[in-house]
Amino acid sequence: MQGFKPFGIAFCDTEHVIMQYEEFETIKLVIYDDLSQDVAADKMEVSRPTLTRIYNSALKKIGQAFVEGKSLLIDGGEFEFDKDWYKCKRCFKLVTGVENSIKCGDCSTSDKEELINLND
Repeated sequence: MQGFKPFGIAFCDTEHVIMQYEEFETIKLVIYDDLSQDVAADKMEVSRPTLTRIYNSALKKIGQAFVEGKSLLIDGGEFEFDKDWYKCKRCFKLVTGVENSIKCGDCSTSDKEELINLND
């Protein structure tokens, strides 16, 4: 996933809001994973005030994209994955791990050329 765009509008016809990967990660940890900001800060190896600044910046960008009808792009930042992640070129499902890296599962592709390594 590289971002989101407003429904019914072609991507090329929208302005973009750029969200750094670290901002996306704070949203994932605090809202999606339902972690406290203290725990999320520990996972990201940043101070609590730093996490709060990153989180507030992410919320502002999401709000701007929603209210102004702009696409939201997730880009940049420095990060490492704890596992090898792949995306199927046919159904776009994310799969992880060495044993899964040659087979998607949903669309049953077994062709390595049909999986994109997201760690590269």
